[in-house]
Amino acid sequence: MEKWLYVMTIKKAKTYNKVTKAVITRHVENLRKLDAEGKIELCGPFKGYPGVAGMVIFKTQSYEEAEALCKQEPLVAEGYASYILAALQVADKDNNYLL
Repeated sequence: MEKWLYVMTIKKAKTYNKVTKAVITRHVENLRKLDAEGKIELCGPFKGYPGVAGMVIFKTQSYEEAEALCKQEPLVAEGYASYILAALQVADKDNNYLL
């Protein structure tokens, strides 16, 4: 059985330097909600990766569902960031690393 995860890379917009604690609080509240719903595999900020704030790896039923979550992300919805969404086919011992 194929297993897919959806990787959201959060890219800083020109206005990213205007992010406030209130914006970050909305961002974290969104992450907590999605995590409680079982939709996040992993998330976090990047250090030393110019122009990129961080990433979220979604465990959703489809690419379309993951994209809807990207658009609802406060950093994106409020114009502080954009995103790139990629589908990642999981290779692991359960599927013999796709051999």
